[in-house]
Amino acid sequence: MKNETVEYQAMNYVYDLNNCAIEYGFKNDDVWELSLATALEKTALEKKYYPTVTVKALPETLLELVRLVKNKLIAAKYDMERKFDPDTNNVSLQYLIAFNPKRAR
Repeated sequence: MKNETVEYQAMNYVYDLNNCAIEYGFKNDDVWELSLATALEKTALEKKYYPTVTVKALPETLLELVRLVKNKLIAAKYDMERKFDPDTNNVSLQYLIAFNPKRAR
């Protein structure tokens, strides 16, 4: 059941990314950059870039969510700012945030 929930969350997140890209007129060379972030890092990225699309997830499901989003997203830069080790209990990482580095505020 947990994987179905994460699968559904990933599907909705990719749908939101595609809608946002259409709404803001992304060109073919405009791509989303994905980043795992804490609450403070999320706020800093939201202040620096516009638009951003954020999803909050439990730390134990975050790695699976990232993997599913990567598989579903066609045009994405998979350059993670922070590596996520599932063996460590890093509960401060709660967000997956997507932004376009070409679109600073």
